[in-house]
Amino acid sequence: MKHTNWYKDAVIYQIYPRSFCDSNHDGMGDIPGIISKLDYLKDLGVNCVWLSPIYDSPQEDNGYDIANYREIYKPFGTLEDFKTMLDEMHKRGIRLIMDLVVNHTSSEHEWFKSAISDKNSPYRDYYIIRKGKGKNGKKPPNNWSGFFGGSTWERIGDTDEWYLHLFAKGQPDLNWENPKVREEVKDILRYWLDMGVDGFRCDVITLISKKQDFKNRMPGIALVGKDAYVNGPRLHEYLHELYTDVYANYDCMTVGETVLSSLDEAIDLVSPEREELDMVFNFDHTDTDNYMGVKWLYRKFKLKNLKKVFAHWQKGLRGKGWNSLFIENHDQRRSVGRFGTDDKEYRVISAKMLASMYFLLQGTPFIYQGQEIGMTNGDFESIDDVVDVEAHNIYQLGQDVPILRPFLKKTLMSCNRDNPRTPMQWDDTRFAGFSDVKPWLKVNKNKAFINAKAAQIDQGSIYNYFKSLIEFRKGNEVIRDGEYFDLLPRDNSIYAYARRLGEKEVVVVCSFSKDKKKCKILNELKQHKLVMSNYQEKDDDVLKPFEARIYINY
Repeated sequence: MKHTNWYKDAVIYQIYPRSFCDSNHDGMGDIPGIISKLDYLKDLGVNCVWLSPIYDSPQEDNGYDIANYREIYKPFGTLEDFKTMLDEMHKRGIRLIMDLVVNHTSSEHEWFKSAISDKNSPYRDYYIIRKGKGKNGKKPPNNWSGFFGGSTWERIGDTDEWYLHLFAKGQPDLNWENPKVREEVKDILRYWLDMGVDGFRCDVITLISKKQDFKNRMPGIALVGKDAYVNGPRLHEYLHELYTDVYANYDCMTVGETVLSSLDEAIDLVSPEREELDMVFNFDHTDTDNYMGVKWLYRKFKLKNLKKVFAHWQKGLRGKGWNSLFIENHDQRRSVGRFGTDDKEYRVISAKMLASMYFLLQGTPFIYQGQEIGMTNGDFESIDDVVDVEAHNIYQLGQDVPILRPFLKKTLMSCNRDNPRTPMQWDDTRFAGFSDVKPWLKVNKNKAFINAKAAQIDQGSIYNYFKSLIEFRKGNEVIRDGEYFDLLPRDNSIYAYARRLGEKEVVVVCSFSKDKKKCKILNELKQHKLVMSNYQEKDDDVLKPFEARIYINY
């Protein structure tokens, strides 16, 4: 089968199944619930869905800890439900990509249970198990620290051996050095692709190769040892192997979650001639409001920093690979109210402006569920309202290390991963139309006026603005193939850029200010046609608070 570039014309909608729609009255989203909302997605105009994990799992990390890669988590439904959903998506012209989580499994996976119960198990070498240090091996093999805080090692019972986990204790890392592990992964890929799945979002894929010395690394503020487990020595070999043995035989796409990767490293991952991944998620723009990539260490947002990041990736990947475009996902707090915008008085205006800003860059745009109606962060009052394992680990770190408490007190509620995971707000009923019983996570009170039912009716809604953006992108060669130019790189209030292809041009002008701003660019665009804006009334050379305008000259 020919491997095409269909993803370059896709608009991808991410569904977080647990929070999307509950059909069986247990307070948790499920696959039949997703099926019931497919017409909503078709109406929005998206043509691909990224489905967060639905595999059998003990849910220590909301499905990113997989116990069986070929079965569905029972509260979400059955394999037959999944096949029905896939068929119904395809009938509507919607493709499906699934989460591929193969850096680690769940500690409840049969492979792991066998590996730690029997030293002679054939699955022993499926995981990274090393002897501890000190008397009777009671100390971890090295000083590496993980993404959820604390050591990356967990002792196996009272033995002198420890297993590696870069995330939660219930997520032991697979040993990709073992060719049998790689063959298992290929079989999993073929299982879903043969069923009709259209591709994969590859979770933390840049962590699968580790340096094999397992020595102590230089201590630092966060992630001690990352030089040993991020973009490891055999990463490209492994990814190319998956491509040639599996992906090349299907018309599918892959997007990698490339944690802590630079532009140069990303180019190596997505250059078509290398045959590894089709595109990557980079997170540099999501780090413009924190220090050193640590989201808990907040810093004041500066638009110049955001523009610099976008220019770096737009210019750097042009002609060498393909960008993914996103400002929200299941791990990132809601975008409205972030990046210097407002989620109160100017929530609708801000959400439309942010959509205009990122949606017309070069790459494939992603919409996270609820983003299209301007959902905001959860209204959590304390850690007791939060379920996320990462947040609880960080909270405990603050209890154990008092010097960190002032930093965490400010950010724990606003930055934790449950903010984008609150139940989808379908209507203004008690549980937001998500369920008719109390959901697994607190529903935001603002569902009274932020909900899909109201948004679909209101012609001036964020939802209908997204529909217009999607329609504008469709088949637009300037948006797909045009070169990127930052028109005001030093301005810290206005983001204006052009996409140019030959004589054709699209210009996007966005204000990131609560105040009116004079904009000289507007006088230069009088011969252009204004095709979209988030305000009805416009001044000739002044932008209103968080105003966005889109112009064309063809």
